Amino acid sequence: MKVLKFGGSSVAKPERIQSIVQILKKYQARNDQFTVVFSAFGGVTDSLIDMANKAEAADIHYMVLFEQFKTRHLEATQALLSASRFNKIQKEIIQNCDDLNGVLRGIFLIREVSPRTMDYVMSFGERMSALIIAHTLDENGIPAEFLDARKVVKTDRNFGAAKVDFEATDAFIAKYYKAHPKVQVVTGFIGSAKGNGKDTDFGLTTTLGRGGSDYTAAIIAAGLNAEVIEIWTDVDGVLTADPRKVKKAFTIPTMTYAEAMEMSHFGAKVIYPPTLVPALKKNIPLYIKNTFNSDFIGTFISTERNANAGAVQGISSIGNITLLTLSGSGLFGTPGVAGRLFSALASGNVNVILITQGSSESSISFAVQPADALKARRTVEKAFEFELKNGSVDAVKTEADLAVVAIVGENMRYQPGIAGTMFQSLGKNGVNCVAIAQGSSELNISVVIPRADEAKALSALHEGFFLSDTQTLHIFMIGVGLIGSTLLKQIEKQAKFLKENRSLEIKVVGLSNSRQMLFDEQGIDLNNWKSTLYESVTAEPRSSLIGNFVEKMSKLNLPNSIFIDATANADVASEYDKILSGSISISTPNKIANSIAFSNYQKLKDIARKRGVKFLYETNVGAGLPVISTLNDLINSGDQILKIEGVLSGSLSFIFNNFKAGQKFSDIVKEAKTLGFTEPDPRVDLNGFDVRRKLVILARESGLPLEEADVVIENILPKACQEAKTVEDFFVALEKEDKYFESLLETGKCLRMIAKIENNKATIGLQKVDDKNPFAQLNGSDNMIVFTTERYKERPLVVRGPGAGAEVTAAGIFAEIITIGNFLS
Repeated sequence: MKVLKFGGSSVAKPERIQSIVQILKKYQARNDQFTVVFSAFGGVTDSLIDMANKAEAADIHYMVLFEQFKTRHLEATQALLSASRFNKIQKEIIQNCDDLNGVLRGIFLIREVSPRTMDYVMSFGERMSALIIAHTLDENGIPAEFLDARKVVKTDRNFGAAKVDFEATDAFIAKYYKAHPKVQVVTGFIGSAKGNGKDTDFGLTTTLGRGGSDYTAAIIAAGLNAEVIEIWTDVDGVLTADPRKVKKAFTIPTMTYAEAMEMSHFGAKVIYPPTLVPALKKNIPLYIKNTFNSDFIGTFISTERNANAGAVQGISSIGNITLLTLSGSGLFGTPGVAGRLFSALASGNVNVILITQGSSESSISFAVQPADALKARRTVEKAFEFELKNGSVDAVKTEADLAVVAIVGENMRYQPGIAGTMFQSLGKNGVNCVAIAQGSSELNISVVIPRADEAKALSALHEGFFLSDTQTLHIFMIGVGLIGSTLLKQIEKQAKFLKENRSLEIKVVGLSNSRQMLFDEQGIDLNNWKSTLYESVTAEPRSSLIGNFVEKMSKLNLPNSIFIDATANADVASEYDKILSGSISISTPNKIANSIAFSNYQKLKDIARKRGVKFLYETNVGAGLPVISTLNDLINSGDQILKIEGVLSGSLSFIFNNFKAGQKFSDIVKEAKTLGFTEPDPRVDLNGFDVRRKLVILARESGLPLEEADVVIENILPKACQEAKTVEDFFVALEKEDKYFESLLETGKCLRMIAKIENNKATIGLQKVDDKNPFAQLNGSDNMIVFTTERYKERPLVVRGPGAGAEVTAAGIFAEIITIGNFLS
């Protein structure tokens, strides 16, 4: 005998019921013996509860819901059955509706709905669905008859969550099925309890708790000693995580009862926890299968542990709990405290989800449903009233808006480092663990975290345990100009290679220009990001857009998030502290944050260190050149920096590399501007302002708390050039000074604008160097940085290459994205 149960989503519409008919015909063709348990049509139970509550509140709109209920079931019957069969059962359906209407009318008149009455109201959903489906099966060639579970499932009078009397129930089931050889179509969710001797038929109607139709299937299976239980739902079995919160969740092929019990306790919706008890007692295996993908094998649950399975089988969560803590010096070393605490909670009918206690014995924390929090606190305060008065126990601490996330797997006990992987995955994504619990069986490790981080924690853990070969990075970027758009092209071009060869998936999920922003949690299509961005939202001021972008990014709270600032905007840089504090790593070529006040630079470094995220800015100094990383490697390896010299400006490098005898200085500056090497006003470059920022950053990286005002810059522009009101006026004045610049040239030497840090001083000035000097070898717009250290004193360490340009700068950012990904993995 097989016991099959179909949930509400499987029977929500007549066409879905027809699909079930086809599934059951396959069993019939194999000559399988089976019985079928059905839930109410999708959404009906909630509607019945709403009707009763509205009637209790004297809200006449309960009648509207009732008419919808009646119409839905009559229409479904007409759609599923022939006219003759419909006429045969129409009277019974209408009679059931009249009975329901009478009960609702009574509730409306007396303004009260007791748990006993509510159970009776809710029973109509399963009674109607099973009746209709029984006739549908019978008419389609599957000999079937309707079985009201109240005839065979006997319970106590705990309305809403009745306890089953298995001894009586098993006897009733065996006797009934022996006398009824047809396929029994059973009402899920309901049972019956004997009344006070005045009840007729089979007693008072009870329900087994929401999700109780699964339980009914297990109860029937236990009574029949069935071969297997099949729970048919709307997903492909038990998944590694909630697919609504973890998009890459997949089906677990096999599980033990213990693993399934843990998963169901911590929120896995496909299994109603009590279902497993009778199945385990009778050693009846379960399949969790998908009505909408009937050929898929689903999840098989039995006593057998899969030795080849991973250490962690699944990740589950309870999305809203409250944590209460009893603490105080009076708890230390006092026997019986835990017994008093949990006895009091049990007597107060408070269900405890999780318990944790430190080895100091000075505090005990326990998690409950938010609805039970106030009752739990008052219960504990009453139990420890004496200790609270004398101060040996502190006031009960209550923390709301929390969630529990648990990893489950029987193989965890055989593999070290599981807890380390769990906490590393959470920590690197900025998820704080409020409390931790692990049983000695090592079947489950549970952590209490902020509720807002639930989805991020699930995704991070899922990637850490199940997708360790494939990592997803979520990129948010402000600035889609030359550098930003080039970076997007590079990401698109390398996407396939990174996925196939590095198992790395980069999703750009947020973009913003100066007026618009675009978000797509599944990843923006990089083939047409530009048109999508420009059509995305109504334009808004830049200042508010930046704040809104950061707020939206924070609210998405995605794991492995990286923020890219591809602007030179101070408003964006001012948001870095918020971004880093939100446990989001940053990569940026924007020099502003690191070159303004030293205190701001130090603050950002401190936040990044405390939050365990990366703050990378290699492209601040040398575009794609490894300048900062080389400097840090020297310092971290114990070398002592004696001097740093550098040509740190691509524009100035181009100008002075090309300025030779017989050429006009003004012509070369014009060419540099035309080629886009300089700022719109070349004086910004020639005055060394950009170089100053880079030098300040290098100084700070080497340990000097330097400010911009501390840098001494040699003024190379004559007064007339400096005072020119416009760029055009500047070039007119510059042409008049060509002879002055020509006079600076010296045979056998060339001019270089060199920045230098030596003896705790920073200078920028024009120097004449001969061909023995490494700076004389520069050409084009290359940059060069020379490190003189204790190790590299006789032959300084030289870093040389393109120091400007969108391609190399974007490539530098791309490299930092990979670096952050490696850190997060």
